[in-house]
Amino acid sequence: MPKLVKPLSAKEVETAIQHARRSKTQKWLSDGNGLVLKLEASGSAKYWLRYRHPLTHVQQYRKLGEHSTSFGLADARKAAALEREILRQDKDPNEAAAERVLAEEATKQSLLAEIAATKARITVKELFSRWGSTDLIRRKDGGNEVRRMFEKDVLPLIGDLAAQDISKGHITSVTDALLARGVRRMGKQIFSLMRQMFRFAESRDIVEVDPTAKIRKINIGGKDVERDRVLSEAEVCELTNKLPDARLIPSTEIALWLTLATCCRIGEILHAEWAHVNLKTGEWIIPAENAKNGKAHLIYLSQFALKHFLALHELNGTTVQDDGKRKNARWCFSNRDNDGPVSDKTVTKQTGDRQRGDRDALSRRSSYTNALTLSRGRWTPHDLRRTGATMMTALGVIPEVAERCLNHVEQNKIKRVYQRHNYEKEMREAWRLLGERLELLTTAQDSVDTPNVLGNSA
Repeated sequence: MPKLVKPLSAKEVETAIQHARRSKTQKWLSDGNGLVLKLEASGSAKYWLRYRHPLTHVQQYRKLGEHSTSFGLADARKAAALEREILRQDKDPNEAAAERVLAEEATKQSLLAEIAATKARITVKELFSRWGSTDLIRRKDGGNEVRRMFEKDVLPLIGDLAAQDISKGHITSVTDALLARGVRRMGKQIFSLMRQMFRFAESRDIVEVDPTAKIRKINIGGKDVERDRVLSEAEVCELTNKLPDARLIPSTEIALWLTLATCCRIGEILHAEWAHVNLKTGEWIIPAENAKNGKAHLIYLSQFALKHFLALHELNGTTVQDDGKRKNARWCFSNRDNDGPVSDKTVTKQTGDRQRGDRDALSRRSSYTNALTLSRGRWTPHDLRRTGATMMTALGVIPEVAERCLNHVEQNKIKRVYQRHNYEKEMREAWRLLGERLELLTTAQDSVDTPNVLGNSA
């Protein structure tokens, strides 16, 4: 018959713990039914259940907890009773606890997977926000133009849908709406941007499949036609005669002539800063951050280009402060608030508005809808850059030098690595020749009979 053990009292437990701390000795106290309190020499006291394995009958111990104000004798007895219930089921409490830990971990992992799946089902708006803060922010304008495009034409249609649920049909619903408005180029551009965004999402497991992957860009508005519009010399004379009556902003007219005379991109011209223009030496440097290819570009201004920069300085060289005093302006083409350059689209919109022909003027835009239409059709500011480079080669400038004036990167890797001549002298001469020719064309008033060295008849 097993020896009966008198149950412990709470007071006995506290007294024993205090004694163990003073004596620094180890001791076991039994509460009966296998519940024991182990008094450590360090002063801590822990409750254990002593039992025999249901199958092997080897004596085992199961830790129930450390004695404290939140886990006392009564709590230990409740815990021991639960463990004895497991023993009555012929299970080992330690093994059952291990199984519970595994089950809890499996439940936890399942819950985490469910949460991850829920998080992965972010909306297109949320995806766009994440893409914007990761990729778009590195663009020159911080992604502002792309945000404007998406907020107008993409997010209103599919922004509230889960990114994972977007299909080919959703993508084409966006582009079809743009094509229906007649903005084919915009449709292709937004499709390319959506493809970039969903490739970003796929690389981060936000979506399993890029919904744009099986859509060919050629199916969005047809095949792109490489633009090759070049103004003839007669058209340059024609443009000279039309500009004064086109009611353009004066700085816009100057921007057009600078585009033609320097062969720079219109965006690079509109972002020019006076700190980068030396009116005394006739040099203008486009810093790397403003250049499309990320490489700084030094332009040697011809007398024609310098004349227009001087005229621009008279217009925009200074700004008026709040106190009425004038100070040197930072930007050559300042916006209305004088806190940055004008939009890249400013000049393009003004010239486009004046080539609408017989169509009605756009709301709150110029009514001079035919003021800049030339004899050989529509033209854009970028066509002036192409025209300037073409005029250079017609004047005897070798194509390689003209490419350098355009700030194009040499495509042949071997030539790019081994041919290190900078063509500074040749580029200066190329811009001089172009400037002199433009001076001749633009001062021959009403002349459409000027010899066309490009070989393009009016």
